[in-house]
Amino acid sequence: MDRTHSPLSQRAHPHALDSLRLYALLRHWQRNLRTRRQLAQLNAQQLADAGISPAQREQELAKPFWR
Repeated sequence: MDRTHSPLSQRAHPHALDSLRLYALLRHWQRNLRTRRQLAQLNAQQLADAGISPAQREQELAKPFWR
C-alpha cells in the first residue's frame, strides 16, 4: 500500500476548494473596502507622511472594490 502524501488540491473535495477560493476573494474585496475607507480619512499631513499625493489618493478611491 502506497502511503505517499498528495497535495491538498488533490485530496480535498473540489467544492471545498471552490469555497476556499470564494472566501479568499470575498476577504480580498473586504480588505480593499476597508483600506480605501481608511485612506479617505487621512489628512494632508498623513498623506504626505505616507508618500501619497492627493491625486494618487483620488485615483485609488475611484477604483471599484474588486480591483
